[in-house]
Amino acid sequence: MPRPSKGPRLGSGPAHERLLLAQLASQLFEHRSIQTTEAKAKRLRPVAERLVTFAKRGDLHARRRVMRSIGDKTVVHELFTEIAPLVAERQGGYTRIVKTGFRKGDNAPMAVIELVLEPVTPKRSTRTRAAAPAAAAAPAASDVPVEETDAVEESAPVEAEAETPAAAEVEETAAADAPEADAEAPAADEPTTPDEKPATPAS
Repeated sequence: MPRPSKGPRLGSGPAHERLLLAQLASQLFEHRSIQTTEAKAKRLRPVAERLVTFAKRGDLHARRRVMRSIGDKTVVHELFTEIAPLVAERQGGYTRIVKTGFRKGDNAPMAVIELVLEPVTPKRSTRTRAAAPAAAAAPAASDVPVEETDAVEESAPVEAEAETPAAAEVEETAAADAPEADAEAPAADEPTTPDEKPATPAS
């Protein structure tokens, strides 16, 4: 025996189930909100959202596809002209299910299914969230007023370094050693005679 692929079976058979869901969808589009059992509301949600998707397309073929399920032309006209423009910016999620407790007679769980017709508020991406504080901090830093003053600050005069006796002795010894080093090193400007040959190492 075939089993339903989506949730519990409603009604006595598949044909009755299709008629039941079509009637529930028609009532939902007419009244914008209906109260039924939780099982029927969960089975109605994909059917109603598919019909709303057809209504958002708005062409003749989509209207004929909706007319296969909903026979009332007034409800179909209302779906295409009033409900579809309200959910044009919404990317799915056209219905909302709210549990309302249990029925008094058989204790069945009840729920209200309604159309979500509120305007959509676009979500900010993570990149814009990360860039927003940095962008807000940059103008804040540039908006700080800078005070302009005509007064020129005078720097304190640099004091001459006092020479110590040890420093004077070091300078004297450096000056005395300098001529001796110059005398030992050959002058770079003096040309070398061709007779003088560099010494070759003995083999």
